[in-house]
Amino acid sequence: MANQESCPESIEDQNSLGEIKINHSVVASIVRLAALEIKGVSAVGGSFVDGIAEIFSKKESDRGVRVSEDEHGYYVIEIRLLMEFGCELAKTAYNVQLAVRDRLNQMTGKNVSRVNVVIDGVKVPEQPGPSPSETSWPKNMAAD
Repeated sequence: MANQESCPESIEDQNSLGEIKINHSVVASIVRLAALEIKGVSAVGGSFVDGIAEIFSKKESDRGVRVSEDEHGYYVIEIRLLMEFGCELAKTAYNVQLAVRDRLNQMTGKNVSRVNVVIDGVKVPEQPGPSPSETSWPKNMAAD
């Protein structure tokens, strides 16, 4: 019972104080961070078009995440991902959907009606190349 006394006021009480609005760029940041926590996700907004959008726009929401609201006021999310080579794409995308839905609901208190995941590519791990000392001309050779 002591824990109930320390809980914050109910949502109804908070709403009677005034409106609380969360900018869609904040929601996009939450979505981006939630997706990057999932194993198998390499990057958010990995397409060429998103790269161009990043150059010409400073808006955070233009980088791989689109946020809108449906007729009920629920979030509709589209997220574009670059996945790591070797991960199970469908399972990883589903885990992203769950993480985004849960994190948004937890942080904003608002429901999510859809999380559409678009896989723009698969990142192949970089092959370790020869070190610079292996490719440089030997220093101890004298020029003739």
